[in-house]
Amino acid sequence: MEIVDEFRKISLKNFSFFTIVGILMVIAGLLFWIYWGTRYGVWTDIGIYSITSVFIIAGILVIIISLLEKNEEED
Repeated sequence: MEIVDEFRKISLKNFSFFTIVGILMVIAGLLFWIYWGTRYGVWTDIGIYSITSVFIIAGILVIIISLLEKNEEED
């Protein structure tokens, strides 16, 4: 097995419910940051960054993992 075989490709044909959840997490993180900034006038608060970054990073990871091609092992 070569090291090139270890990497799987991202394919849009694997678009699923989990991909939608990931997209919604990214949107929720951004909307939360925008809402909080406009509501309280605080754009550089470490607490807001911590919550927003969790949503955005988790959403991006869910999107990437859900779009990876499944490896089918041959016998």
